[in-house]
Amino acid sequence: MTDSSSTGISRRALLGAFAATTLVAAPTFSNAAGFLRGAGDIRRVRMFSSRTGEKIDMIYWVEGDYIKDAVDEIHHFMRDWRTDQVKRIDLRTIDIMAAAHNLLDVSEPYMLLSGYRSPQTNAMLRSRSSGVAKNSLHMKGQAADLRLASRSVGQMARAASACHAGGVGSYSRSDFVHVDCGPVRNWGR
Repeated sequence: MTDSSSTGISRRALLGAFAATTLVAAPTFSNAAGFLRGAGDIRRVRMFSSRTGEKIDMIYWVEGDYIKDAVDEIHHFMRDWRTDQVKRIDLRTIDIMAAAHNLLDVSEPYMLLSGYRSPQTNAMLRSRSSGVAKNSLHMKGQAADLRLASRSVGQMARAASACHAGGVGSYSRSDFVHVDCGPVRNWGR
């Protein structure tokens, strides 16, 4: 016997949907995963690099599983372009980027300014700017600096902050947003 409400949804279907939502929100996933639920069980990242001339438009997660080859391509794309060193990018950072992009409702790809940074690159940048952290999460593959021509720094920062899943830095003068999978925090203007 099924118990239907006026909307035609059975109790069993409702409980099944609740169970599926609970699984998606399990603590093994970043909070950003919740913003990706409406994506048709896929996660996608779109970026280009003006430094290397490369572009990526990649579905990297389907129905609960990361796609190894796609993730490997993302790691390579987000490499330190100065040294050509590749480091595994923390999947939580990629999820935050994808979730924020979905919230912004744009088809324009992110411009990746910085993904992984080798210690040598980080030291060089730090010698030129006081805004570069000595122990930057970029060196751990846990951060990205991003820009969108069609959205302001404030809009991008609000979307990333809405994920409640990591750090978000606003750099309005330099026209980019930093996102990472470290502790939840915000800085900049």
